Amino acid sequence: MEIDTFWDVIEAAQAGAAATGEPFDEVLVKQLAERPRQEILEYAERFDELHDALYRWDVWAAAYPIGGGCSDDSFMDFRAGVIALGCQWYQRVAADPDSLAAHPDVGQAANVRDRSEALFYEDVNYAASGAFERVTGDEDAFYDAWRSFRGADTKSDNAVDMGEDFDFDDDREMSRRLPRLAALFLGASP
Repeated sequence: MEIDTFWDVIEAAQAGAAATGEPFDEVLVKQLAERPRQEILEYAERFDELHDALYRWDVWAAAYPIGGGCSDDSFMDFRAGVIALGCQWYQRVAADPDSLAAHPDVGQAANVRDRSEALFYEDVNYAASGAFERVTGDEDAFYDAWRSFRGADTKSDNAVDMGEDFDFDDDREMSRRLPRLAALFLGASP
């Protein structure tokens, strides 16, 4: 699946969710289930590439104040949430994670005590497997097909370069690296 097609799928699911009021992830699963199995696997491959590209300390640092903390599992959900925002927001976040301060959901989350839901979208991680299950009626069918589709190339021994690690609990460091998010969540001025 070409990257433009991937983003078309995401945008169609956004439009479908807006039109029906259904949750984005449910619309995404329905729309993927209408595609051939090969395309569902190709969607999953693109999703993983985009998801993995956000596995960086600076993106994790952006998730930290937005979620009021961010575990490894939560960071998976946050990256899925960024993908669910669509191509433009994804590219903005990939280029400058601090740009999330301008997103309306993030601004709203800054004023809410329990903000763990803003941009953390676990179910988006499982859209391809959900679509495959819907098509086949077998909850394990996706994983069998995925292993066959990816072959031996499913894991790499190469370490991921996440960039420079730093202390997310250090307000000064967060203010220096993510000034707009720090202004929203830590009360620091940019």
